[in-house]
Amino acid sequence: MGKGDDVAADWTSGYVAEIGYTYGYYRELNPLVARLAIISAGYHAPTITSACELGFGQGLSVNIHASAGAASWYGTDFNPAQAGFAKQLAATSGANAMLYDQDFAEFTRRDDLPEFDFIGLHGIWSWISAANQSLIVDFIHRRLKVGGILYISYNTHPGWSASVPLRHLLTLHSELMAPLGSNIVTRIDDAINFADSLFALDSAFVAANPSMAERVTKLKAQNRHYLAHEYFNRDWTPVHFSEMATTLTSAKLTYVCSANLIDHFDQVNLNEKQRKFLGDISNPIFRQTVRDLMVNQQFRRDYWIKGARPLSALARRELLEAQRVALVLPRSLVPMAITGARGDAKLNAEIYTPLLDLLADNRPKSLKQLAMALPADKITPQQLLEALLVLIGGGAVAPVQDDAAIARARQSCQQLNGFVASQSLATNDIQHWASPVTGSGIEISRFDQLFIAACAQGEKTPEDWSRSVWKILKSQNQKIVATNGVLNTDDENVDHLLTEAKSFLSYKGDVFKALELY
Repeated sequence: MGKGDDVAADWTSGYVAEIGYTYGYYRELNPLVARLAIISAGYHAPTITSACELGFGQGLSVNIHASAGAASWYGTDFNPAQAGFAKQLAATSGANAMLYDQDFAEFTRRDDLPEFDFIGLHGIWSWISAANQSLIVDFIHRRLKVGGILYISYNTHPGWSASVPLRHLLTLHSELMAPLGSNIVTRIDDAINFADSLFALDSAFVAANPSMAERVTKLKAQNRHYLAHEYFNRDWTPVHFSEMATTLTSAKLTYVCSANLIDHFDQVNLNEKQRKFLGDISNPIFRQTVRDLMVNQQFRRDYWIKGARPLSALARRELLEAQRVALVLPRSLVPMAITGARGDAKLNAEIYTPLLDLLADNRPKSLKQLAMALPADKITPQQLLEALLVLIGGGAVAPVQDDAAIARARQSCQQLNGFVASQSLATNDIQHWASPVTGSGIEISRFDQLFIAACAQGEKTPEDWSRSVWKILKSQNQKIVATNGVLNTDDENVDHLLTEAKSFLSYKGDVFKALELY
């Protein structure tokens, strides 16, 4: 390697920097979701005024939470291109976000950081070196307040165990077999095609692990930006939950609950015999390890607390009754099924139908208000709480912050959403806007973003919006891909957009207004 290669290898620490990460939004990093999950699990949760995201990627989550929520946010991502975009978002919104492009060694040494009520890492732990993991644990130990929350997600066994040889094959092919000077996308494509050819040769590995051929097929269709960071970093280490527990216990952390709220309901993840077997295990660490084997867990999302303190039953009830929530989808689009480890399960219509009807106006309501409006002889407070956690876990409902926080967040959300809308003129990358009501990101398609922009420019009807949006797409030689393929003619594209525009006018626009997206 030349000198330039040495420098590149040094600053990346083996992490893929040649291609940017996706522009994802992760609700588990929302302090309101974390607090609700922890309180419902029966533990004290702090009021979160200072928060930190380590390895924020493109920075969409950290900027949405800084713009829409009540906390001051800090964070770092070593990739200067990603950090630059994140800082641009922060400057545009004017939110209280202090973002840096430092690696973990630099950032964790800073002496100007506060103690944090919340520290979050999404999709980082499994892809960094042991040295960086040690730095992070030490940082959490020093900078997370007593009573503070840690959110961490990571690849885990047993779900990844069979795929370890596949991942090794892909990275080794990229390292040793790629043509000199080939870019990361080409290397990814070549490695996947090689694995596909190899697995078609009736190998004993595939016979012993039949899901691997299917996994390679799925890889072909996945976003190359995602695959680069998921499969092609130098460091990649799935861990057992018990190993993570040992690591985090050293920083005085206690496991509280899964950040995937659907995991809280064993009836959709385990059969009756499994639930009974698990219920006989008293040790929480061993119980989670056994549960991971039952569901073949591949990716864990967990909340931990530094100094966990149980709530009294009275305090828990009062906190939950005061919590406000809102429906963030049109009532007609809420699925009446939930997907757990055992597949899809229908929601109980006797509980969910009246609850969703009460939430159908997309306005905030407290759990106490909902409980008083629902038939007490048919829906208990515990059933109400469980139903809301299911709906929040599925993305149909979100916790709502207090009115003062909503008022403070309006301007920064408006400014952030305006910038994202301007990006939608050219790209489909960002599909979440910030809601001051929920303090979170709300999914909004590129078409809906462009329809809102057309409204702001004085276009009044769905016909006007569809023609306006098609003009933008056509000027960039873009065509719509529908379920039956690419739409080629002007009329086909405009007709498709008109259908989308009418859908926006009929119900989605009102939802977005209720959530104060625009």
